[in-house]
Amino acid sequence: MKSFSFQNKVLHAESVSVTDLMAEYGSPLYIYSRSQIEFNWQQFENSFDSHPHLICYAVKANSNLAVLNILAKLGSGFDVVSIGELERVITAGGKPSLCVFSGVAKTKDSIQKALEYGIHCFNVESAAELDLIESVAVDIKVKAPISIRVNPNVDAKTHPYISTGLTENKFGVGSDVALSLYKKANLSKHLNVCGLDYHIGSQITDTLPFMEALDRALELIDELKTENIHLSHIDIGGGIGVTYNNEKTIDIEEYIQSVVRKVGNLKVMVEPGRSIVGNAGIFVTKVEYLKQNDSKSFAIIDGAMNDLLRPALYGSYHQAVKVIDNAKGINALWDLVGPVCETADFLAKDRNLNLEEGDYIAIMTAGAYGFVLSSNYNSRPRTAEVMVSENSHAIVRKRETIESLFVNETIFKDETNQ
Repeated sequence: MKSFSFQNKVLHAESVSVTDLMAEYGSPLYIYSRSQIEFNWQQFENSFDSHPHLICYAVKANSNLAVLNILAKLGSGFDVVSIGELERVITAGGKPSLCVFSGVAKTKDSIQKALEYGIHCFNVESAAELDLIESVAVDIKVKAPISIRVNPNVDAKTHPYISTGLTENKFGVGSDVALSLYKKANLSKHLNVCGLDYHIGSQITDTLPFMEALDRALELIDELKTENIHLSHIDIGGGIGVTYNNEKTIDIEEYIQSVVRKVGNLKVMVEPGRSIVGNAGIFVTKVEYLKQNDSKSFAIIDGAMNDLLRPALYGSYHQAVKVIDNAKGINALWDLVGPVCETADFLAKDRNLNLEEGDYIAIMTAGAYGFVLSSNYNSRPRTAEVMVSENSHAIVRKRETIESLFVNETIFKDETNQ
């Protein structure tokens, strides 16, 4: 399914022309497709057939309330990494009882709040965290559901900043430590040992690392059985990649079925994020100026690294297409650069395009890790977000104003500065 396509040489979001959206909502702009989000989630749901499972959408990929609400209506669970994300899910209509709480730095307050809400499970990242969860559970007289996040030391062959399954990464614990934590937790009257969790990285386009991690996790589960510790679920994390630059991606149904064949009666939990929303969003920006010298051609756009950080942060590639497909303008290999005062402020480099001032350019596959990583650097208001469903559309986050940037700030006053 492709929700963003050219119709009569104009890029459309579902049945709505992107030019119409830009005219109504302004530039730059994030645009999301409801049908693409639903289709992507349903791919996971259908892949499990009748096997017990829970899809926990990774909120960090795109936490807009409208996105979360669409998924909540489908019956989705959620993977949260902060109490703020959990509150977002609840506000959007999601159920805490379908949420897993991941992340390496859970605080006492966030643990207590999650327990009071009835969190489905904590993915425990360290021995100290396990102790804190138990302590909070004792204080409020509840039994805390826990899963140990195991670091399987598998190389996901992805960007080092989004690799999470090696011993050099901060996430989870090794199998030997995990075994001792399971034994300890199993003896506690205030901890309910539910499962095992792992997550080896993001933007992974080969199933081999996933299956290697699964095999190592199942070995530990078998070892736990010899200690009379029986788990009810295995959480295989997320990390399935999407197509940014013609990459061959994973067949989701084939991957899920290969997991199901190995796990017996264990419930399978999965935490997709990018694969749900990545290709369900685009970022559209306007060409303000064209600037050429002897060695480079720059298209200076109104979108910047503060709006879409991935190219600057990871060197990530996104396809860049003109919203109106025509041959007007100057043909060159253009760098798409923004207004921020950093040389790293680019969204694309060396793109063969015909451009003129005023053109709109769509940065494709920008639905994941786009707005959520945006900032107010250079005192730039964050952009608006719009949701499209067939031929209807609505703003789902207002564009920030310059005045809103100062609302939480005050001028310091003392005896010398009145």
